[in-house]
Amino acid sequence: MALPKRIIKETERLVSDPVPGITAVPHEDNLRYFDVTVDGPSQSPYEGGVFKLELFLPEEYPMVAPKVRFLTKIYHPNIDKLGRICLDVLKTNWSPALQIRTILLSVQALLGAPNPDDPLANDVAQRWKEDERAAISTAQEWTKNYAQEDAA
Repeated sequence: MALPKRIIKETERLVSDPVPGITAVPHEDNLRYFDVTVDGPSQSPYEGGVFKLELFLPEEYPMVAPKVRFLTKIYHPNIDKLGRICLDVLKTNWSPALQIRTILLSVQALLGAPNPDDPLANDVAQRWKEDERAAISTAQEWTKNYAQEDAA
């Protein structure tokens, strides 16, 4: 089945005018499925990390939000062990006016501003609230262990 013009245009723009610190490359055999990397924002616990994600555009896109999931292990109150992301624009605040690039920028912004008051990983959020310095230290350690070039 042919891809809708909107997906083609968005994909072309992602390639011709990439978002700084973000790559999104569609699979050759399924142009609705993207391999994504997001650089950890500077002055965040994720600085220096490169996080792998997958993004999938459902058949109903843009009437429904893309499916986005972290593949790289990350210690973050809004991202669970399965890589699922608690982000309003992926759920209740989705609008067809939003695009792939907007979503990826929102994911990158979430890395720079963890929100333990709206958690997906309750244990991480609890630690973030009780001892933020220790939680940030763990996030930095996980970034070093799982999101850097020499990581496993």
